[in-house]
Parts: sequence; structure tokens; C-alpha cells
Amino acid sequence: MKYLKEKDNKRRNLFKRFEIKRKYLKYIIYNNKLSKYTKMKAMLIINKLPKDSSRIRIKNRCIITGRPKSIYRDFKVSRIILRNLAHNGLLSGIIKSSW
Repeated sequence: MKYLKEKDNKRRNLFKRFEIKRKYLKYIIYNNKLSKYTKMKAMLIINKLPKDSSRIRIKNRCIITGRPKSIYRDFKVSRIILRNLAHNGLLSGIIKSSW
């Protein structure tokens, strides 16, 4: 699991690095007032960027275990870890309920 967390961190760093450039190029591509030549040039540039710098490649993972499913965005942990933390009273304002 450690290598998956490292891989995801690498993707997040690449995304941060190329985010502004990617947004600028996307604006050019979807702008109807510009010529087709300019749009094609922007498409070629965006295709040369690393694929891992795209936002869609980022996966939400638990920061403790690296689990990729059922992540609570507010806490960035999985449901299992959230339950354990709430049960131990380590999260303020969260109480484990049972009925």
C-alpha cells in the first residue's frame, strides 16, 4: 500500500505543477472566437504534458491506511479508521452512535 500512496502523491504534485498551464490551454481549446489553427496548437501542447498531471488521475485515498474506497472527504480517512477514531474519542464533535 505504501507505493500506492507515493504514486498518488506524485500525481498530486504533478497536478499542482501543471494546473495553471493546463487550465490556460483548455480555455484556448474551448474558446469559439479563436482560429482552428490556434486550437490545434493548444491541443498538441496539452497532449505533450504528462498524463499524470491531469486532475482525473488523482484518487482519494485514506491518509492512514491508503485504502482507496469509502473515503470521507472532510477527514481524508476511510470509514473503518473514522469509526475507530470516533470510538476512541479522537475526533472532536463526532460520537459513535449505536441503536
